[in-house]
Amino acid sequence: MRFFNRSMEKIFSSRYKKNEYFMQNPVAHQEEVLQYLLKKARKTEWGKKYNYKKITSSVEYAQNIPLSDYDDLKTYIERMIAGEKNILWPGKVKWFAKSSGTTSDKSKYIPVTTESLRKCHFKSSIDVYAHYIKSNPDSNFFKGKNLTLGGSHKVSHLSSKTRTGDLSAVLLHNLPFLTRFKNTPPSEIALIPDFEEKMEKIIKSTVNENITSMAGVPSWFLVLLKRVLEVTGKSNITEVWPNLEVFVHGGVNFEPYREQYKKLIPNPNMRYINAYNASEGFFGMQNEPDKDDLLLMLDSGIYYEFIRMDEFYNKNRKAINLSQVETGVNYALVISTNGGLWRYIIGDTIKFTSAYPFKFIITGRTKHFINAFGEELIIDNALNGINAACKQTGSEVSEFTAGPVFMDAESKGSHQWIIEFEKEPASVDEFAQILDKELQNLNSDYEAKRYKNMTLTSLQIVNAPKGTFYKWMKTRGKVGGQNKIPRLANNREYLDSILKFMSEEKILK
Repeated sequence: MRFFNRSMEKIFSSRYKKNEYFMQNPVAHQEEVLQYLLKKARKTEWGKKYNYKKITSSVEYAQNIPLSDYDDLKTYIERMIAGEKNILWPGKVKWFAKSSGTTSDKSKYIPVTTESLRKCHFKSSIDVYAHYIKSNPDSNFFKGKNLTLGGSHKVSHLSSKTRTGDLSAVLLHNLPFLTRFKNTPPSEIALIPDFEEKMEKIIKSTVNENITSMAGVPSWFLVLLKRVLEVTGKSNITEVWPNLEVFVHGGVNFEPYREQYKKLIPNPNMRYINAYNASEGFFGMQNEPDKDDLLLMLDSGIYYEFIRMDEFYNKNRKAINLSQVETGVNYALVISTNGGLWRYIIGDTIKFTSAYPFKFIITGRTKHFINAFGEELIIDNALNGINAACKQTGSEVSEFTAGPVFMDAESKGSHQWIIEFEKEPASVDEFAQILDKELQNLNSDYEAKRYKNMTLTSLQIVNAPKGTFYKWMKTRGKVGGQNKIPRLANNREYLDSILKFMSEEKILK
């Protein structure tokens, strides 16, 4: 174990120095990344089609390569799944991360190449802890194990030559040798497809381990930690794992869960680190403990471009590179990767908080918003509004989703929110009024539509019983791992589904 710790310390130190380089030379480093990608892919079918060997700059790249989404690349990816080589990336691709998409298909399959595993996902994961150790030199991180809670999708064959699972399953199957010593539970438990069965076996195998760190999605980890207390009879997690010091989380915004974690882990020295890791790549991490914004990862084989959201739906929209971005502007993220995605619109939106180094916050999704009446409400608005209402009413929100109530002949439009409270406010009506006011303060378009109730009337809140969202997700086969509760939608698909479920639950009782 001493050899392992020393090896990891050397790796962490080396990675931190690499990060310092790209933080100081971001634009030049991005040009290097682009040239690396073009050189690697010039002999692929895609590279030959767009004459990669003739492209010498980011300007030429933007002029000659079209913007794409999953539907644009789907035919190429299907051929890669069938075992064809040299399509979007050199050689054959064995692994594909299964992701529930916002495309015309129920699922999408993202290529996960050897390069993207090693030089993106795993290397960036090391970077997270490299920054953590640098900021916390007295850490006991190396003395214990890292508890992971991954996906519930069973790894399966897409063809005789390719395999799929959600990203966490793919990563677990391909963990570097050294990392296996650090992680718990063992893969035979971590990859159990049934979330509740897996949760019980994780608890049984880890309650007596020296857990110093955790990594996973906050919403599902919360379920696990509460179950740990039920099984052990302890009053808080610190009594179970006294040396636990850091939780690396991602997948969903942490703020709605922060207060619950503070109660479960009443350790004033506990650290929470946000990591932005998706099937398509590892894009950002929280590198300063007292700041919530994320450092853009520029040394992971990803070349970034950005489309202003106020131009996103224009026919002649253009993507700009890192040297052209402005702070405070909402951008759609465009990536070219060592996984074979080219000028790919991932669907996430971000806003830069600083440059040199380039840091940002995640603001939402290009398709997850409410704009039924021209109000352009995004997830960032919703989360900030919820947080403000919680603070003013002394309440805590576990989960929520929202969407439009459409106009009819007798009524104007509005927004409906289904909220599950961990700690209810004294008055849900007061909470709704505060939330509505905060949204107007945060979003001028929403404010304009709410002016004198001309277009939108005040929002409505449905107070959901505890456990509603978990049970609803379970009926959809979406429990655990990287499954996310949809926060906003421009239609009533999720609202009506949850309301129907709640009604059926009442009937069953």
